[in-house]
Formats: sequence, C-alpha cells, structure tokens
Amino acid sequence: MDFTQRLSMLAQRLASTKAEVQAATTESREPLRERIDRTQSEIERSAMEAQQRADEVRAGGGSVWAQMRADAAAKRANVKAKFDERTRQMDAQAAAADAGWAESGAEDALDYAEWAAYNAELAMLDAIDARAYADELARTVR
Repeated sequence: MDFTQRLSMLAQRLASTKAEVQAATTESREPLRERIDRTQSEIERSAMEAQQRADEVRAGGGSVWAQMRADAAAKRANVKAKFDERTRQMDAQAAAADAGWAESGAEDALDYAEWAAYNAELAMLDAIDARAYADELARTVR
C-alpha cells in the first residue's frame, strides 16, 4: 500500500474542503444549497463505497476501520434534509438554536477528523512495522 499517495490525496481533499468552506461563507443560500447538494452526493458515493468495502472486509474477517468509515459517512447523510427543514422554519429563535446545533455538529466532525487522522497515522505506522517484520522474518528463513 502506498501510504504517501493516499496521504497526498487526503491533503488535496482537505485543501478542497477548506476552499469550499471559505467560498461558502460569502454565498447566499441558493448557491450554498447547490454546494450542499454536490457535497451530499459525494458523501453518499463515499458512504456507499465505504459500506461495500466494510462488507468485503467483514466477509474476510473484519476491519474496525472500514466499519467506522462507513458509519461516519452514513451519519453525515442527513445534512440535506436538515437544510430543507431549516428553509421551512420561520421562527428566528428556532433558527438560531438550529444554527447552534449545526455549528456544534461541525465542531464535533472536525474533532472526529483530527482523531481519525491520528488513528490513521498509528494504523499506517503499525502496517509499515508489520511489513518490515514480515520481510525481516522472510530474509532470516532464506
């Protein structure tokens, strides 16, 4: 597995996310809705891929990481529904409370992303060590 390539792809994803969020802060609700729809489609695609991978891995013995990825992607799948519900709200107090919950959810997602990054680092280091150990044993057997 080429971890460096995967990390580069993740860095590009984070840069894209940062640009999307920065651009969204200056948009009206209609372009923001289109941005949410595009992102929602990507989340659904990613969730489906993660679920397929988790199913494949489970069939072969199971991977906690694949299942966690599938679970996390699925939990984010309700953003569009919340946006639609928010559009129907007329009460300013309810809208302010909803904004607070949405901001809290975003903070939680960022905390989870940071935690996941550290865990991914640990998993990659463990995989590199396991491969080095396997290669070392193979050399001593020869």
